[in-house]
Amino acid sequence: MEVSNNERYIDLRELFFEIIRKFWIILVAGILSALLAGLYSKYFITPVYQSTASVYVINRQNEDKTTLSDLQTGTQLTKDFKILIKSRLITEQIIDNLGLSMSESQLSNMITVNTPTDTRILQITVSHPDASMAKKLADALIDVSTEKIVKIMELERINVIEYGNMPLGPSSPNVFKNVLIGGIFGVFLSMAALTFLFLFNDTIKTSDDVEKYLGLNVLGVIPLMGNATNKKLLSKNRKKKAKQLIRRK
Repeated sequence: MEVSNNERYIDLRELFFEIIRKFWIILVAGILSALLAGLYSKYFITPVYQSTASVYVINRQNEDKTTLSDLQTGTQLTKDFKILIKSRLITEQIIDNLGLSMSESQLSNMITVNTPTDTRILQITVSHPDASMAKKLADALIDVSTEKIVKIMELERINVIEYGNMPLGPSSPNVFKNVLIGGIFGVFLSMAALTFLFLFNDTIKTSDDVEKYLGLNVLGVIPLMGNATNKKLLSKNRKKKAKQLIRRK
């Protein structure tokens, strides 16, 4: 089949066997990429610890019982609390109380506030490179925010469910996850490189390639004297001719 200069047919079967033949390259690339990702995660990324505290938000209109209206009001209030907890009013107070050398925006970025679905519970999580400081900040957030929000919202009180836990290990980086991602990235990158080299390799290797890419018929094939067997035969022939010349003389 003749192929024009502007057209190129991709033999997927040939590409598949090319990748299989060079699978060792893909394997080595995946291992090296995974190893680099693991080393980078372990020695170049600062570990981050998380401490989580939680409070229960409800505003009773009747001290003797809790009504459906109270629960609905509490659900709405949690949305306001999520904003107030990270507000400058509270973060600046915590920085002053603990004598921290950071800005209120830096502290605010360390705080995450979540509300589980259909609950009136606020989960306040603080992320910090130091485990004990993460717990200290979570506890301070509970104390300062409950006091400030009660005054601002004119509530009776906010119930503290639990103060911050002491982190037993870093929450990030996830070394195993990074190693896995690094290995997969290395495999796909090497496969992409092999595919690219295969598609743009226009070397004529066989007589079939001559007919396929040039549209010419092959009249004959001249074997190359490049392998070890042919070299030995050539050497023997040369020695034989040399002996014949010596005998003639």
